[in-house]
Amino acid sequence: MSRIELAPELTEDFERILDDLASHEVANSGQRIGEIIASLDILVRHPLIGRPVANAKRELVIGRRSHGYVALYP
Repeated sequence: MSRIELAPELTEDFERILDDLASHEVANSGQRIGEIIASLDILVRHPLIGRPVANAKRELVIGRRSHGYVALYP
């Protein structure tokens, strides 16, 4: 089983996401952050689930349409 280590910058990313959700008056912003964290937990068991991209990294698409985010990881 893999181990996930979150970058310190993640806090800034979450703040930016929360600010964006607040500007669009999204009522369930806490739930959205929970969904992102739950998706990242999948990487513990399935680290190769994301598609390969440049510089030996992968990206995991989380959600869809206006609920979509992309996690970039090594």
